[in-house]
Amino acid sequence: MRIGTSIGLLAVGLILALAVRVDVGGVDLELVGWILAVVGVIGLVASLVLARQTRPVVRRGAEYPQPPTHPPDTRY
Repeated sequence: MRIGTSIGLLAVGLILALAVRVDVGGVDLELVGWILAVVGVIGLVASLVLARQTRPVVRRGAEYPQPPTHPPDTRY
């Protein structure tokens, strides 16, 4: 889950939890909204932690050898 998806889940969850007052039979939209908001917050924190990790830098001990040079063509 990336940062944009997490923010989207958070936004949809808070809209469902705080702004929508529709009665749907068998589904508590307020609870669904809070669950989506919590999942969005957890995903956002995890995305930021993973984005802040340092990546290892690989250094080569030796450079690549130079390709062999061909003698000039003296036929022309």
